[in-house]
Amino acid sequence: MTVFHFFNCAILTFGPHAVYYSATPLSEYDTIGTSVKAAIVYLGTTLVKLICLATFLKVPENDSFDPYQELLKALIGFIDVAGLYFALTQLVHRNISQNHKFQAVGLGWAFADSVLHRLAPLWVGARGLEFTWEYIFQGIEANSNLVLNLSLAALGSLMWLRKNKPRTLIPIIYACAGVLATMPSITSYLRRALGWHPPKRPSM
Repeated sequence: MTVFHFFNCAILTFGPHAVYYSATPLSEYDTIGTSVKAAIVYLGTTLVKLICLATFLKVPENDSFDPYQELLKALIGFIDVAGLYFALTQLVHRNISQNHKFQAVGLGWAFADSVLHRLAPLWVGARGLEFTWEYIFQGIEANSNLVLNLSLAALGSLMWLRKNKPRTLIPIIYACAGVLATMPSITSYLRRALGWHPPKRPSM
């Protein structure tokens, strides 16, 4: 039963990535190489972020909101934007269209994030004797993260690859990029300063 629960959670976590690749023209144009390159860039970006977080951020002594630390965290969050910029503009891609390029990059980015942050917890925890909803919620979170990364890649494609951008949309595009980069600081502010907490995950 525990192995069955593990496979269910693993399919829920990683299955949508394979379904998206197979159900879209990405499989017809053989863009797996672009997705793999984007995944490698994501791993490098995450390593740089971890080094910066360990170097510049200090462990808070209490649960108060520190604007200086949150500003540093937001600036470090822009490393993801830089990594995505590199993946979209500097990697050598095959002769694929702009639409397929950003989808392949977003898919590889999301898959690498799921493997890095969710594979080990699934392998260690989902095979336990006690059933818990936590790993099902991780799978749902991975699905929402797939949509978020595809949206971020589409946003980056509008910013850096499209030459004839409507001038009225340029401030909106950059504002959305800023919100996405500072999202950890926004949620931290809501959680600490305003006393907002997400609902707890039930267990059985």
